[in-house]
Amino acid sequence: MEKRFKTKAIIENDSQALNFLYKNPLGRFMLKGLIQPPITKIAGAYLNSSMSKRMITGFIKKNQLQMTDYEPMAYTSFNHFFMREIKSSARTLTQNAASLSAPCDGKVTVYPITAEQTFKVKHSEYSVSELLNSTDLAEEWQAGCAVIFRLTPDDYHHYYFIDEGKILDHQKVAGVFHTVQPIAVYNQPVFSRNTREITIIETEKFGKIAQIEVGALMVGKIKNLKQSGECQRFEKKGWFEFGGSTVILLFQKNQVTIDPEIWQNTENNLETIVKFGEVIGQAVEGSHE
Repeated sequence: MEKRFKTKAIIENDSQALNFLYKNPLGRFMLKGLIQPPITKIAGAYLNSSMSKRMITGFIKKNQLQMTDYEPMAYTSFNHFFMREIKSSARTLTQNAASLSAPCDGKVTVYPITAEQTFKVKHSEYSVSELLNSTDLAEEWQAGCAVIFRLTPDDYHHYYFIDEGKILDHQKVAGVFHTVQPIAVYNQPVFSRNTREITIIETEKFGKIAQIEVGALMVGKIKNLKQSGECQRFEKKGWFEFGGSTVILLFQKNQVTIDPEIWQNTENNLETIVKFGEVIGQAVEGSHE
């Protein structure tokens, strides 16, 4: 079978610093302070200041960003640059309403949700009730799937709604700010401990879904534009400020078929690299008529 997607090996030890923080006893002790909201606020103050503009040129070079894909703008701070707008011509959006398109740029993995309403990412087991901050809701996702989009610094950090629908609920969950690098995700239940926002949406093609934005180390601030009412396919939902971040989509049983290549890549310890709008699955025919 011809491969459609590019992939990235999942490497736990991304850097000596993260390896120290997550594997060394002294590092883990220091980490307890670093992930607390007051520390991220201090970092955020600097990244929002004009002094942080000096970081932009080096960041573009290091991450090999194609700045011709983005709207030209005079940036007032590094965070302003990080939230840059992409040109509409830089992403391809399918017109097939039954196709599931990626809600953002990212490195994707997919996991089955068990009868116990949990899913496993390497050494970490995630409880859907803890992730959603609701025991009552969790049962509805039994035997569904969790699709995880890990955004890295080279990605466009805005995210979108995947379908037309109605927002049933939206909540903010206060938490800490672990990094979302693999070393953290595999050694800590990061997604259910980190600051996050949860939106429950009754969609036209994919049934009831949960879309969850997870903040991360060094700010990871989440900015959602809408918390109630109707939503449209490819309507902008919000964006992240600086810091690696994650978008999680939870689908209920028999509502969506995720591309088999993405399942296979995940099983082979590979992340699938996608861009916003890229087709990653299909609605199950007749499941939501």
